[in-house]
Amino acid sequence: MSINIARPNIVVSSLDMERLEALIDSLPAAQADNCAALLEELARAELVEPEAMPPDVVSMNSRVRFVLDDALDPIEMTLAYPKDVNGAADKLSVLTPIGNALLGLKAGDSIAWTRPDGDSCQVRVVEVVYQPERAGELHR
Repeated sequence: MSINIARPNIVVSSLDMERLEALIDSLPAAQADNCAALLEELARAELVEPEAMPPDVVSMNSRVRFVLDDALDPIEMTLAYPKDVNGAADKLSVLTPIGNALLGLKAGDSIAWTRPDGDSCQVRVVEVVYQPERAGELHR
């Protein structure tokens, strides 16, 4: 018997949505499976203009502190487009499972997510340290 846990509401800016849809469309068919969860999240997102983005929501290029499962120490990373990661240890691609999970969550939100190995984990946003929209970068 599977338990259906309600996912928190998520908010995505129209600019991020446009860029993420273009990114997904540009990927080779072999990577389509990697995008299924992201597409599901985008389909259920509340869409807002960049200037209307709530200041505590994880948007693209946000620096976010989060915890996995019940870890004591939060992880701090920037949610990035794959082209911007370039192997940087402090950047997390939106195409990774944790990147998918973080997009659109607000500080305090938790979401159950499936890891690449098939096991589930809990992702909780502790703080949105930096958000481009909050900093006035509306057309980044």
